[in-house]
Amino acid sequence: MSTITITKHHGLGNDFLVVFDPPVVDDELPDLARRWCDRRRGVGADGLLVATDATGYAARMVLYNADGSRAEMSGNGIRCFAQAVARRDGHLDDQLIATDAGDRLVRLAATGEPGTIEASVDMGAVGTIDEPDNWAALGCHPDRPVAHLSLGNPHSVVGVDDVDVVDLVELGAKVPHINLEVVEPGSRQHEVRMRVHERGAGVTEACGTGACASAYAAASWGLATPKDGKLTVHMDGGSATVELDAPAPGRATLTGPATFVGIIEIEL
Repeated sequence: MSTITITKHHGLGNDFLVVFDPPVVDDELPDLARRWCDRRRGVGADGLLVATDATGYAARMVLYNADGSRAEMSGNGIRCFAQAVARRDGHLDDQLIATDAGDRLVRLAATGEPGTIEASVDMGAVGTIDEPDNWAALGCHPDRPVAHLSLGNPHSVVGVDDVDVVDLVELGAKVPHINLEVVEPGSRQHEVRMRVHERGAGVTEACGTGACASAYAAASWGLATPKDGKLTVHMDGGSATVELDAPAPGRATLTGPATFVGIIEIEL
């Protein structure tokens, strides 16, 4: 029996396990994700990040959700992944990371908090996608603002009066194949409040790609106005900053923390 070492990190409470070059075949990774991410019978996490070497990159990242499904991208996950790579390499140099959603450049900076770094990620262009299957089952009022967007992964953003009264578990179960965000205005014009039901993980404390989608949608609707090109997105787990292109928001840069939790050894 062999022993494998993984690390655990979180970005605003959205937590991930990171493993480098696991000694298993790819077909076994979904099952490992389900087992390790189980919060009662495993380590517990929203997803598993698998790191492998890639020529010209700091590393290649592959993401498996807690349910074992493979996802293209995670804004909080890639910050956690970059922290794990930085810990391995011993420096905070910029990282070019290969992902299923394309190349992502991550810039890292130290903070005054033990185990926590700040990371800024060029998340690429925000694109529009078709309305997801079964969307009508949510019963959104026709006057309610809705945006279906892509950050390399699919998002549906809905403007609401109060994000805290929305039953995200019930609504997310109707469209489990997309990431569902509800967003309301913040206390200041350049802020919004967001909650999320993530594809493959359920309700999470934060979502980086969801923060970008929500910022883009809010700016497009006039729900919020960027200050110096930036919007602050408040989530249950904390706040992240999204910088949008000017004059039209077409590209997003996500900035937020990544925190190292610990090292775990597991017998395979």
